[in-house]
Amino acid sequence: MKIRSLTVFFAPRYPPKAGQLAPLAKFAAAGKAAFEAAGYEVQTLRLATTPFPRWVKPLTQSRAVEAAVGIETLAIEAGFGYVSLGPALPEIPESYSFVPDMLTATKNAFLSGVIAEKTSINLQALRSCADIIQKASLLEASGFANLRFAALANVPAGSPFFPAAFHAAAGPSFAIATQAADLAVTAFEQAGSVAQGSRILTQSIQQHAQALARIARRIAKTNRISFGGIDFSLAPFPEESESLGTAFERMGVPVVGLQGSLAAAAILTQAIEAARFPRAGFNGLLLPPLEDATLAKRAAEGVLTISDLLMYSAVCGTGLDTVPLAGATSTEQLAALLLDLAALALRLDKPLTARLMPIPGKVAGDETDFDFPFFANSRVMALKSAALTGAFALSEDILLSPRKKNR
Repeated sequence: MKIRSLTVFFAPRYPPKAGQLAPLAKFAAAGKAAFEAAGYEVQTLRLATTPFPRWVKPLTQSRAVEAAVGIETLAIEAGFGYVSLGPALPEIPESYSFVPDMLTATKNAFLSGVIAEKTSINLQALRSCADIIQKASLLEASGFANLRFAALANVPAGSPFFPAAFHAAAGPSFAIATQAADLAVTAFEQAGSVAQGSRILTQSIQQHAQALARIARRIAKTNRISFGGIDFSLAPFPEESESLGTAFERMGVPVVGLQGSLAAAAILTQAIEAARFPRAGFNGLLLPPLEDATLAKRAAEGVLTISDLLMYSAVCGTGLDTVPLAGATSTEQLAALLLDLAALALRLDKPLTARLMPIPGKVAGDETDFDFPFFANSRVMALKSAALTGAFALSEDILLSPRKKNR
């Protein structure tokens, strides 16, 4: 396993200045060195801010773009690979309209938009996010810009995974995101039963997480910065040995997408939940078709569908991530899919995100051709969706409470 990111969170002031980032960059470099001295590769150092509508004051289109460019430039100069500017917010509806230009003006800045929180789905915000996804798909010929945007449903501050990362406190903090799908593959290659594989996986997660936490607490104390926890989501890499799809199939699912896959997702997530460590973020399964070699293959074969991925999110995951869609997918079709995701997040009281990638000029079944080392190419996935009508076509907030357990 590897550390995918050491993410530092802070509350910037407008306009951003190098002096705000200097101590954070010094800490991040020292933290990276400490983890690597213990044998853990740190792939990226990342910076996440409070939601941009809260610190870009007064908030205008030009100031939002200027802030995005400015903080991206300062972050890269300071040694951070990527920066997340946080989400557009329903209470500041104009903030959604600024996001496409902010994406256009940057290369390493990530953004998001809230579509649901607590017990409310905001249909106006949801449609705004669908509009952002459609517009962002046209910023690059490959549709790649949508890698840097996600719709957020019920997602709290403090997750170290991008694009969901944002800060909500005054003082700085940091958190760790892992790339650990290989632990699941290894656990079930060795196992003679589901119980044994689950036990091996939980023990492995706990061993690594507690080692990471010891280092994190030490550097937090030395540098007087808050440690927010570890998101030990089993994130994959596009190789078979680091694929959650491979882990499903090592457990005994003949092909990911066939019956039994939901059970595999639930069992792997339960193994994460059984481990003891300080938590941040999702701590579930990341099931991105374009970042997982086996999922990419099964999606290309047509066995793994968008509906499958949404269903697995109910028991395990972080939502819909790097899902390749037809370039002609409309805002209305995207909005309907986001509505289902938001309803699932609120009803189950869990954080979910959607990172959807319409690809210009392509239709369902076409091969993808991304030239990106962290992607496994697949085929464009079919989306069964149409424009919402009737009451769903209004712009009201939909109140949806978590499901009550039977007594």
